[in-house]
Order: sequence, then C-alpha cells, then structure tokens
Amino acid sequence: MKKNIYKPVKFEFTEQQQLVYDEFFTDLQKHIKMAKSQEYLLIEDFNRAIKYYLELGLSLEDAVERLKPSQLGGFYNHPPISWYPLDNAAIIYPLSMRYGTVPMFRVSIYLKEEIVPEILQMALNFTIKRFPSFATTLKKGFFWHYLDSTKRRFSVEPEKIIPLRSLKIETTGSQSFRVSYFRNRISVELFHVLTDGSGGIIFLKTLAGEYLRLLGHHISCTEGVWNIEDTPRDGETCNEFAKAEVKEVTGGFMNNAAAQMSGHISPLRPVQVLHFEIDSNKLLKTARENNATVTAYLTALMTVAARYACEETKGEIKIQIPVNMRKFNHSKTIRNYSMYFTVDTPVDKVTNKKDILPDVMKQIKYKSGQEEMEIMMGTTVKLVQSLKLIPLNIKRPVAKIVYGFLGDRVNTTFLSNLGVVKLAEDMGEHVEKFDFVLGPSEICRANCSLITFKDKSVFSITKMTSDPAFEEKLLSLLEDDGLHVEVKGSAVYES
Repeated sequence: MKKNIYKPVKFEFTEQQQLVYDEFFTDLQKHIKMAKSQEYLLIEDFNRAIKYYLELGLSLEDAVERLKPSQLGGFYNHPPISWYPLDNAAIIYPLSMRYGTVPMFRVSIYLKEEIVPEILQMALNFTIKRFPSFATTLKKGFFWHYLDSTKRRFSVEPEKIIPLRSLKIETTGSQSFRVSYFRNRISVELFHVLTDGSGGIIFLKTLAGEYLRLLGHHISCTEGVWNIEDTPRDGETCNEFAKAEVKEVTGGFMNNAAAQMSGHISPLRPVQVLHFEIDSNKLLKTARENNATVTAYLTALMTVAARYACEETKGEIKIQIPVNMRKFNHSKTIRNYSMYFTVDTPVDKVTNKKDILPDVMKQIKYKSGQEEMEIMMGTTVKLVQSLKLIPLNIKRPVAKIVYGFLGDRVNTTFLSNLGVVKLAEDMGEHVEKFDFVLGPSEICRANCSLITFKDKSVFSITKMTSDPAFEEKLLSLLEDDGLHVEVKGSAVYES
C-alpha cells in the first residue's frame, strides 16, 4: 500500500469523521500513479477543496461525495501511451511560428458569481480525462510534429496582466493550453495545434459545467456540455482532412501582400484587448436592414475602418474569415476543422459601407460555399502530401515555399465569428456572457472576433499597436448606425 503523503485538513474531526477522511484519501491514492511532485499537487487540490466545502458549511460526508475519486477514472493512474498526429490544418503552425511565439486563441465564460479557485482546479482535474487530445505536449518526429500524451496535474492560475502569453511548449511534458480565472471569468487559452474555436468552446462549456456541478448545481449534459463520465470516442479526435477528396482543379495558398494598417508594432503583444458589447438583436436587425448577414455587415465596417487606419494608397484591404467545416457534414471532431477565405477590396474602391457591402456579401456567399471550401480543403491535403517525405529539419523552409506563405502580410486583419453559443437553461441561468479573443499577429495591427450569447454579442479586438485609429473609426461607424456599444477591455499594456 502506498504511504499517505497528504496533509490533514485543519479541522477538528470526530472519530467517525476522521475515519471517513482517511478512507477517502486511501481511495484517492489508488487512482493516482505519477511523479511524486505531481501526486502531491493533486492530493493537495482535494485537500483545499474539502477545506472550502467545510468552511461553506457542507458536511464532510457531502464534501467527499462531491469529490469522489472514481471521477478521476484511470487518467492519473494509467501510463501515457496515446499520441496524435497533427491534423492538416495544425501542421503548419509549428512549421511557421517564430521562436518564442505560439499561435493561440482564448475563449472565456463570465458567470454571475466570483470564481472559487479551489473548485475550478478540481473541475479541471475531473474534466481533462474527457479530452485526452488536450492532455498532450507537442513533440518532434522525423517527418512531422505530433501530440504526445502527458500524464500530469494540469493547473489553473489567476489571470496575469497580459493575456495570451506564449506557452513554453519546448519543455518536456508542458501544457498546450492554459486555464485562468479573474473575478467571475473563466478563460481557456489554447495552442492552435489542439483545436479550433468550436472545439475550444466545447472544452470551456464542459469545464464550466463541471465547475457549477461541484458547487452543487444540476447541469444538463446538452448543448455542447459533454458528460465527463463518457468514454472519449474516435470521431471526437478525427482528422477530417484525411477524408477530403483531392480534386484535379485546386486552388492555392499563393497570395499577394495586403495593405497594412499604420501604427508602430510593439514588441509586447498584444498591446491591448478591447471588447465592444452590443445588443445581439439590434445588431442582427441592423445587418438585415442593410441586406446583409452579421458577418458581412461587420466585414464591411472593418474594411472601411482599416482603410481609414491605412496610409497605403495601393493594394487591397484583405480580411480573412474562417469557415467551420462541421456545418457541411455535422462532424463531431474537436480537432481543427476550419478553412479560410479572404474578402478583398482594392484600397481605392473603399469609400463607405453602403457602396462596398454588396460586393462583400457577394464574395462571402461565393467563397464560403461548400464547393469552394472543399476545393481549398483538397488543396491543403495535397500540399501536406507533397511535404510528406521531407525530413522535419529541412521541412520548415520548404513548407514556407510550398505553401506560398508571406506570413501575416497576406491579410490586413481577421474576423472570426464563433456564432451563437447555446446552453441549457439550468446552466445558462448562471452565465452572463462569453468572449472570444484571437492571439496576436506578426504584422497585422488588429485581429477581430465575435461571439454571441443570448442578447449580448461581444466583438473583440486584439491589438498589436497602440494607435487607436482602427477601433475609433469602427466604433463611430457602429454608432452612426444607431447601435449602442459598451466598450470594455484592457488599458494599453505598455507605457
């Protein structure tokens, strides 16, 4: 039998309570077989959670019932034997990223009460087993990078001043995601090799659902809140690109450099994160009054604002927009399964929203259609196949040539719309809103994203320059259309 290494909770127990307590931790240690330092941290998580429950007034019996070690399954006991090849969309990230930078994004949920760190940590301890492809670390193979399982205690942390700080993925066993909290907000920051925004939202909702359950609330496992007791299924980690048909007529990734907004790019990135909170019903009504979708309406406004913030007189304002491929075949994968297209508007043609919106709508309708997206997907597969037998140590420069990468120079800015987040009422009643933030770019001065929950749409801007021209113009355009915008977010992080 393993020697008990836990420290007693500082409460006066009756003899019967002490027996319950000792039996609980004896059972817990049967579910854990890791490095001693990791075992200690995990056991201390249970200690702190019990302490919180007892201070809250729960009985010891109720506390240990909520924290049943059986909820860990065999995750912390079994050796890490699984590994995952990168999906075709993820392959480019480790090949193209600059040293010390990791392509990331963040999804956040705002609850109606302040976060209890001890319970959030336990929620992550229980939830991670349901997402084995997230419990991984990036490693180098001979031909490709891959995701290798790592069995460790994944930690939550208080949010630092600057969000989306680069992860130290070069460290053996390092986390490929970060969970943080601030006041009533839970945020998950994810290395893009793991998943896209749709997968990130499922992970966040499942984590938040488990957190609320541990606080004593009944939460339904519906609307993308996964049951953490279910066994992971193959389809959830499927590389959907492997099923793509490679057609003879394919598009390409070669593209001309886009016009860039002005403003000094700071070495500290992001410089600022802003959130425009807008009534979702009024936003939809305004878009429809302009004979446009919300995405097209905002793309047109962004094009005008980007032109206003741009000193270049030639070239094109190019806004890249991802398309969730799941809508075409209802895939259940939480790996990357998005493709991209750009809305291109010549700089000298950018006048006002009314003039450019019909062309923006036309481009979005055509370029985001299933046929065009499947052609682009087939091109992605074909290009990956062309690099298949090239050793990894020489693949990086070759990949940049084959993919025609000019880095972020091929785009002026980005708009990623995660759409409407749905929750069952038993969970939705505890939630105020969501936000979604793209990681910083190398060249582009601003990245934009949108997410909607109930009557609140949150449009977020990740800034790489302290120049305010883009967001000030965008704000004025929204207000000119009668939309009330509540601006929140951070101050400029640098002095």
